[in-house]
Amino acid sequence: MQNRQPKFSLIEHFQTLPDPRVNRTKEHELVDVLTIGVCTLLCAGESFNDMEDFGLAKADWFKTFLSLPNGIPSHDTFNRVFAALDPQHFGECFMAWTQSLRAAVAQEIVALDGKALRRALAADQNSKVIVSAWAQSNGLVLGQLKVDDKSNEITALPKLLRALELSGCIVTVDAMGTQKQIAKEIREADADYVMALKGNHEVVHDEVKSFLDTTVTEAATKRPAGVQPSRAAATLAKLETVEKDHGRQETRRYYQSGALAWFADRSKWEGLQSVGLVEAEREVRGKVTVERRYYLSSLPVGVETFAKAVRGHWAVENSLHWVLDVQMGEDDSRARTGYAAENLATLRDCTILEAWKMSSCSSAFI
Repeated sequence: MQNRQPKFSLIEHFQTLPDPRVNRTKEHELVDVLTIGVCTLLCAGESFNDMEDFGLAKADWFKTFLSLPNGIPSHDTFNRVFAALDPQHFGECFMAWTQSLRAAVAQEIVALDGKALRRALAADQNSKVIVSAWAQSNGLVLGQLKVDDKSNEITALPKLLRALELSGCIVTVDAMGTQKQIAKEIREADADYVMALKGNHEVVHDEVKSFLDTTVTEAATKRPAGVQPSRAAATLAKLETVEKDHGRQETRRYYQSGALAWFADRSKWEGLQSVGLVEAEREVRGKVTVERRYYLSSLPVGVETFAKAVRGHWAVENSLHWVLDVQMGEDDSRARTGYAAENLATLRDCTILEAWKMSSCSSAFI
C-alpha cells in the first residue's frame, strides 16, 4: 500500500472550507478570494483595498491558476468574506496545511505565546488576543486560537494544545501559562515543557528561587579542604554564553538541577524533573544590570537543551511578533467587522516567510 503524499498546496486545503455565503450572492469563488488575500499579504499588502489593488495588478498571473468567473473581487467583497468566514474552520484548515509543511525535528521548540490585535476593535471592545504556537526550527506557526472575550490566555492554551501534534517537542510558555493543568496537557501530548515562573505562582516561585539561589551560591563558593558540597550543588549543571553587539555585552548563565526532594508540590506538576535558572548580565556603556528568571521543566538535566528551549521562547518576539507588527502591519490593522480581525491574523500566519522556504519550489504552495 502506497503512502499518501501530504498536500503542500494551500489551495487544496482551502477547497475544504465551508463557504458562509448564500449561493445566489456568490460572484467569486471562495478559494479565489482567499488565495489573492494570501498573495497580497505575502507581497507586503495589509488591507482589503490592497487585496483588490494587488489582484488587479496581477490579474493575468492569477488567471493562470484561479477560475475568477467575474474578475478580481472588490475590496468590499474581501471584507465581507473575511468577516463571515468561520474562524474555527479557517484555523483548522490552516493547521492542516502547516502540519503538511512541518519537517520532523527532534525536540523541536514550540513556543506558545499571546499577542493582542490592538486596533482591531470598536470603542466598546477590549483588545482581541490571539495565542499562537511557533515552531522555531521549522520557522512557522503551527496553529493559533483567539482568546475568548472576558477571558485570558490560560483558557485558550489547552484547546490549542489538543489541536496540535506535539509528540517529541519541547513546549515553552511564559509565566501566565505556567499552570498545573497545562503541564498535564503537554505531557499527555507526549511532549516536554519549560515553564517560566513569576509572581502569579508566588509560593512556588519563592521556593524555587530560594533553592536555586542558594545552590548556585554554594556551587560557586570555595570550600575548605575536606568539606564536600551538598548533593544539589555537586550535581548542578551550568552553561555560560557571551554575546557582543553594538557596544553591548550580554552574558547568560544557565543553571539546571534535578534535585527536587525539597519541593513538596513536585507531584502536582505532571512529569516535573528539573528546575532551572537563567541569569542575564548586560553591560552597556559601562552600566551593568543583572536579571534572573526561574523555570519548571519536565526535561531531565541537560543544560544545553534547557538553554536552547529558553532561548527559543525568547526568539518568538523577533521571529514572529516583530514580523507581524513591523513587516505586516498587524498592530495598525483596523479590520473589526465580524470575524475579519481573527481571520486576517490567521492569513498573516499563512504568509510568514519562513513557511515558504519549506519547499525547493515555492509555487507548490499555491
